[in-house]
Order: sequence, then C-alpha cells, then structure tokens
Amino acid sequence: MAEKKQNQQYEAEQIQVLEGLEAVRKRPGMYIGSTGSKGLHHLVWEVVDNSIDEALVGVCKNIEVIIHKDNSVTNIDDGRGFPVGIHPKLKKPAVEVALTVLHAGSKFGGGGYKVSGGLHGVGVSVVNALSEYLEVEVKREGKIFYQRYERGKAVTELKVIGEADSTGTKITFKPDGQIFDELEYNFDILEHRLREMAFLNKGIKITLKDERTDTVRVYQYDGGLVSFVQFLNKNKEVLYPEPIYVSATKDDIIVEAAIQYNDSYNENIYTFANNINTVEGGTHAIGLKNAVTKAINDYARKYKFLKDNESNLQGEDAREGLTAVLSVKIPNPQFEGQTKTKLGNPEVRGIVDSIIFEALEAFLEENPSIAKTIIEKAITASRAREAARKARELTRRKTALESTTLPGKLADCSEKDPSLCEIYIVEGDSAGGSAKQGRDRRFQAVLPLRGKILNVEKARLDRILSSEMIRAMITAFGAGISDDFNIEKMRYGRIILMTDADVDGAHIRTLLLTFFYRYMRPLLEAGYVYIAQPPLYRVRKTGKGKPKDYYAYSDKELEKLLNQIGRDNISIQRYKGLGEMNPEQLWDTTMNPETRTMLRVSLEDAVAADEIFTILMGDKVEPRREFIEENAKYVRNLDI
Repeated sequence: MAEKKQNQQYEAEQIQVLEGLEAVRKRPGMYIGSTGSKGLHHLVWEVVDNSIDEALVGVCKNIEVIIHKDNSVTNIDDGRGFPVGIHPKLKKPAVEVALTVLHAGSKFGGGGYKVSGGLHGVGVSVVNALSEYLEVEVKREGKIFYQRYERGKAVTELKVIGEADSTGTKITFKPDGQIFDELEYNFDILEHRLREMAFLNKGIKITLKDERTDTVRVYQYDGGLVSFVQFLNKNKEVLYPEPIYVSATKDDIIVEAAIQYNDSYNENIYTFANNINTVEGGTHAIGLKNAVTKAINDYARKYKFLKDNESNLQGEDAREGLTAVLSVKIPNPQFEGQTKTKLGNPEVRGIVDSIIFEALEAFLEENPSIAKTIIEKAITASRAREAARKARELTRRKTALESTTLPGKLADCSEKDPSLCEIYIVEGDSAGGSAKQGRDRRFQAVLPLRGKILNVEKARLDRILSSEMIRAMITAFGAGISDDFNIEKMRYGRIILMTDADVDGAHIRTLLLTFFYRYMRPLLEAGYVYIAQPPLYRVRKTGKGKPKDYYAYSDKELEKLLNQIGRDNISIQRYKGLGEMNPEQLWDTTMNPETRTMLRVSLEDAVAADEIFTILMGDKVEPRREFIEENAKYVRNLDI
C-alpha cells in the first residue's frame, strides 16, 4: 500500500475546523445515537477509530483498551501521536482543537489520512464533550504532552510532563453521569467489536483489559480476513479446508475478501468499508454477490452441470452455505441508509465484481472436486427453492380483509392499524385458551402453537414451509419469508413470545428466535420481537377479610415479598406453566400493558448471534458441550 510510510507528515495545519461543539451536550442523541448502552459504547468506538486510522496508514501496530473499575476507559496506541503544534487559525495546540471543536480533524481534506473510517464517526471531540473528564497524553518529538478537560472544556494548558523515546496517544475518559442513563460497560460488546477490528487489520495487536474482573484478551490475527472466516465457520462443517483469499487494488480502491462454503443452508456475508461494518450492505456487497452468482453459473454451464434447457441458478442458490467477509478501503466513502451503514459509491460495485469473479473463476478451475461439491449443493438448493415457492404460495394472504385465509387457530384483533396491534405466540392450547379469554380483543391477537416447531437450523426452506405451525405464523404476520420478507407488510407492530417458565418453554422460545433470525431477521433488527415475563410465583395471604394475591417474577422478588408481609397465613404457588393461570390472572400479570413487564429482543452483534444459533441449534455436538460447560456457572434457575 502506497500510504504505508512511516515518515508521513501529520502536522497542526492539517487539522481543519468545520463547526463548534456547543450543541453536543444539549442533544447528545444526534451525535452518538442514544444516551443508553449504544451511545455509551459509541464513545469507545470513536477513540479506538482514531487509533485504527493510524493503523490504516501503517504507523500503529499496538492498541490497548482498558476498562477501569469506575467504568472510565483508557485507549493507548503507538501511532504518530496527536499533533501538538499551534493551529494557524485558532492559535491553540492542534490536539486541543481536535478535542474541543466538532468535526475538527485531518479527515476532512486536510491530507493527514488517505483512507479513514473516522469520517463515519463524529470525532473524539464529542467523547470529550460527553465525558465528566478526559485526559490526553501525547508522546511526540521526544516529549510527553498532557492536557485535562472537564465536560469538553480544557482545565489545564497543554504541558510537557516528561520525556519519550517513542510516539503515540493515550486518552482516558469517564462518561458523564449527567448525560448517560447507564454507565456500565459491557465486556462482550467491547470484545466483539475489538476482535472484529483485529480481523480487519491483519497483524494489528489489540489488547482489551477489564480491571473490574481482572480479564485480559489479546486479539491479533496474522491471517486477517482468512482468520475471520475460519472463526465464523468454526462450528460448521466446511466444504474445503482453506478459505479463498482475494486481495487487489484498482483505481485507489483496495479490495480484500475471504470466501468459504459450509454445509449449512444459510449464507453469512459481512461487508466493511474503511473498517466500518456496513450492516445494510451497499455497492460492494452487490458486486460480491454478482461475482459469486456469475462464477458458479459459468462453471456449471461450461462443465454441463446445467443442461442447455435449464435456467441459470439464482443468487440465493449460489450463495447457500457461503461465508464471506469483504473489506474495501476507499479514499472518499459515501454512506447512506437508515443508520448510515450502507455504502453508496457506484464505482465500487464493478471493481469488486471483477476482482472477486476472477479469483473465484480461477479457484473453481484449479479445484474441480471442490467445484463439483459447491455446484451440486447450489443445484439442490435450486430444486428446494422451487418446492419452497410452491409451499410459500399457501402462506400468502391476498389482502388484509380476506380473513378466511388466516390460520384457524388465530384469534385476531379488531384494530386494523398494524402499529397498534400485537400478537402473542403462545405455547399450548390451554395457555392459548386463557390468553384468548384474558386478552384485550381490540388490539391483542393470540396464536397458540401445539408442541415444538421445527429446528430451522437443520432444514432447507422447502421443509420449513411444510411445517403447519410455521406456515400459520407466516400467514398471520402477512409479511412473507426469507428474501420475500417485507416488514412494511407486517400486520402487527409487536410479536410477543409467551412460553412456560421451564426447559421446554425455553427450548420453544429458542426455536422461535432461530426461525426469526434466519428467515425474518428484520423483525429482530427493528425491535418487533418481545419475550413475555409471566410471574414465577403467586403468594396468597389469608387472614381478616378476602384473601389477597401477590405475584413475584423472580426468587429475589419472592424473598422481598415474604420479608414485607411476613410468612404467616400465606400459601405460595410456583407456576410451572401458563395454563395454571386463569384468564384474569394472565391478563393482570402478563398481558395488561399498564402492568406487564416484557423483554425486547435486540440484535446488537450479528456475528455473535450467528455463532450462538449455530452452537445451540446446529448439528455439531462438541461446541454445544463446550458452551454448556463454560456457561454452567452463570445458571440461575436450573430446571431438572
């Protein structure tokens, strides 16, 4: 890479100023998304991104992130160090400008970086504005420079506090309790993102230390994207041992990819632009998909796997079982989409397409036995897709008014506005009966399921659509399935899973979530799916007058109840199933919007979610055993 020059200039005049910082504390959500957990973690990403940008130009090899006991965070890198010279316009040290002026940085045409992910972010100045305090130490020019800020304002001058024989930047910040609803960092969220960054930047060493639990993790992958794909496929049966690796540069755009097929029925494609996870895809993702489809079809035609009278394999057939990671580095990325995570640069599509196609074409020619396995899998997928298409027709509702096509077990609601409607997916007919009688018929629908639905992790779509219970859900929701799924056609704004508080109930819930994740993922991404929280105990107190009932949703709540009301004249009922509650009790405890508690299912990390579903629901026993052994110590309620 031409930009990997150790002596590349990075000086004060390259820091350009766009606007002031005043609005950040007033409207933090505009800059970091939220003042909840997501925004809290976003502060770390902003600081780490600065270090990664140094790594992108080849001047940083080590990054260390430390979570302190008070949930303050330190980020240390061995890059060039923030510029400390006096800014020509503002007459302040450049590091102070970068930390106190919004959008002040060398990524806005200043020449400090050729490729940068930071433009997607809002800059370390926002971290400063939203922190109780921030301290910066810069090793540069043989000295250590130090400055402290409080809530975005400098409280000391930039001063020299020592000598240095190396370069780099150290930033410590404590998120401001006046801004954030929660202040506790989640180790898993940090781990997933930092591991991802290490995969994307081959050879970079990223260390995560958590002083709260004395945990240390080191992420360094000399295999880069190849290691990433191997990590994603580690619990799956792969069709060939080594991922196909592609790396090429064209018109200043660097394209890097790793591709490997496994024997599953799902595709997993992760795309990145300048290290930003483009979860909504974009032009680079389209280029990759086109290349895969064309290479598979060309080979199948050339070697007569497809007869002359047979139509080409479709993209979804060619991608069945595909795991791929694509990373592009672009001088001027254009981000679009709802969350600014969709790449829009039109020139990238053709460049990615041609580079990936050439590499795949060569691989298939050089590995005929592997090629045969991949092609045969795609042809089988095509036949199954055709069978699924026929089955899918049975699940389609013509219009919202033709209620005769809805499943017979569904008790629908009268409200026609989907945003006001919710559907309870209930385990068993007896609980379904109670739910139907106890619900508010205006906006609450109930669909009882009999027994356990199919484990979709081990089946193709044609078999999935032959399941009566799955067909009933698809028809009731009205939004289609898989590639045809359209969330705008959903007949309900909330899907609430209501299962028994035992092992079977948990299993049914997991089967349902696996189905939604694999075939209706937008429901999870948009926060449509909830888990009902029925009570575990009913405590009945008798004595003077009418007996009084109290409900406890956990052992802790039960203990608290018993300590308040005493232990005399009481009876405790442990609910094993929803069917043990009469309609009135079910409404009061679990279905009444005024009093109920529900858990919303979110999808923070697609890689982690895919790994969990593969481990828990896939064919391999060994990873499941390891998962159980590792997590057994966290079990709170064991149902034997």
